[in-house]
Amino acid sequence: MKINSKSRVVVGMSGGVDSSVAALLLKQQGYDVIGLFMKNWEDDDNDEYCSSRNDLVDAVSVADTIGIPIEAVNFSREYKERVFSYFLREYEAGRTPNPDILCNSEIKFKAFLDHAIQLGADAIATGHYAQICEKDGLFQLLKAIDDSKDQSYFLHRLNQSQLSHAMFPLGKLLKSQVRVIAEQHGLPNHAKRDSTGICFIGERPFREFLNRYLPTQPGEMRTPEGNVVGQHIGLSFYTIGQRQGLGIGGARDASGEPWFVAGKDMAKNLLIVVQGHGHPALLSNRLTALDCHWISGAAPQMNHPYAAKTRYRQADAPCHFTRLADSRCEIVFDEAQWAVTPGQSVVVYDGEVCLGGAIIEH
Repeated sequence: MKINSKSRVVVGMSGGVDSSVAALLLKQQGYDVIGLFMKNWEDDDNDEYCSSRNDLVDAVSVADTIGIPIEAVNFSREYKERVFSYFLREYEAGRTPNPDILCNSEIKFKAFLDHAIQLGADAIATGHYAQICEKDGLFQLLKAIDDSKDQSYFLHRLNQSQLSHAMFPLGKLLKSQVRVIAEQHGLPNHAKRDSTGICFIGERPFREFLNRYLPTQPGEMRTPEGNVVGQHIGLSFYTIGQRQGLGIGGARDASGEPWFVAGKDMAKNLLIVVQGHGHPALLSNRLTALDCHWISGAAPQMNHPYAAKTRYRQADAPCHFTRLADSRCEIVFDEAQWAVTPGQSVVVYDGEVCLGGAIIEH
């Protein structure tokens, strides 16, 4: 789809500085810009946390400063059905999901995109740090210029149709430049800190939050050798590589090394823990993954050198890809990776191009 300077672009405005500057830049470039604020969580949206009401006030203030219309839409039902139910199922199964990835493919670039098209939009835009390039009739997802902010990892499940309607105005900017632009143009949220926490839910004491939806089921913490070193409150509440919140110190033997979660035995309700960041149980040379999604529609080449991330902010790790049956794949790394976590995503890159990815099985 051809997007020109007269096109109508609906911008997802969260109240944060990134989406605000994205809207500002598009307005300056001559697009017909409409802001859209999404409310996607209602269960405990109150003043105790950073509520969506405060974010909406910020988004409306920015829209007024820029001189664009803005509307609010409620996708809470879609979020619960498409994202949060999956989030809980995965934790209950002992895996560690990444809801931000599903938020993008199911809410921001599906429910939001559908609504924007009803508003007459030719395209949607967000404050993500990534780039889109059309090459040989296909849309490619590229890393952002700012390596420290690149969000292609979270966008790897987008498809050709979604990318053809998307714009990422911040892809060629550094975060520091975005802050300066916001301040220079008098945006009221120019100094607002970046949001963290669960996608669309925000910052919560995570264990307490999860306990509202999943029951605790205490059991033993054991070493790989079978020694009992503590008690856990329920396997759903821990993730591979976790160090904090285990309740066991390093003084149980002479090493003084900290403890880390290295595995889960769901059948026996055991949490496997080891001492030392470099323990072999925390290192993996290969993984298998399922539910593969490739942005171009075609899987990566076999026996071709690629790079992959098994978690956000991880450095690209050289690897090779092998296609397996039933939409599964195997990734073999040149060097062992730390705390590869079932339920998280492995995302494959060919240089600056994000090819797609899959959900880590083991």
